[in-house]
Amino acid sequence: MATNFEDFEAIFGEAKAEWETTPSNPECLPLNPFLFRVFAADPSQLRFHATDFGSYTWEATRSLHQLEDMRDSTGIGGSWLDFMNYVISSLRSKDVKLVLEWRSNSNGAKFAKLVARKSKGLPLISISLSKLSNPAASEAMASLSLELFKAYTVLHDSFIRVGSNTYSEQERCCQLSRVISAEKEKSQAIKRKLDAAMHSESQRSQKTSDMGNIASPFDSDTSSVTAAVNSSEKQPAADGQSTKVTSRAVPAYRRAKVRGAVLHDTEDEEGS
Repeated sequence: MATNFEDFEAIFGEAKAEWETTPSNPECLPLNPFLFRVFAADPSQLRFHATDFGSYTWEATRSLHQLEDMRDSTGIGGSWLDFMNYVISSLRSKDVKLVLEWRSNSNGAKFAKLVARKSKGLPLISISLSKLSNPAASEAMASLSLELFKAYTVLHDSFIRVGSNTYSEQERCCQLSRVISAEKEKSQAIKRKLDAAMHSESQRSQKTSDMGNIASPFDSDTSSVTAAVNSSEKQPAADGQSTKVTSRAVPAYRRAKVRGAVLHDTEDEEGS
């Protein structure tokens, strides 16, 4: 069992007001919405306030022992901490009602109860309330208003800090995204340059390979010149051999046969 409520965080909420039974009295007017507050009055008890800031202001106080009895009556099992977590969750839910009991002889409601449940089908938490009159009612309304404003201020400041931190984080994320984007563009530019250089080198290598497979015109001219020189060197030798053959002496027997006639001396013929 818990020993105190020193760490209990105040609960604020809106309760939908309704009559317990539909009154037949025409003087029974529709009810306004109620705001409620549950807080630790001291380390040993919780206090409940509910008000419409007009006709009705209600109050209840529950000690640790009274809450323990309510735990047994509602049938909520588990530890004391489980029970208190259920009560807190129920009071923070959207299903919180303020049910008023109409009394015709008292000119309005004299009793009410704060009813809440965590969700449909689960046990109902019910706190009976007593009506406050001035000046206690005014003090309760003033206390609820002031504490509600304090809670709003704390929440607002917390939201501003979180929003500021979130903005700073977002700004840092944006800066980081810009840096990453710039580095990515640089990397892509370098990659494009490397690809272009590799493509150019590949084309150059391809051209060199293709030229190696085709005979160079200078090589062809050199071959022609070499062949011509060799031919010119061989030609004089052939001409010398031809000359020698032409001036060779012919045998006497072949010379006589070639001439085919014998020359006679004219003077000898006349003398004879």
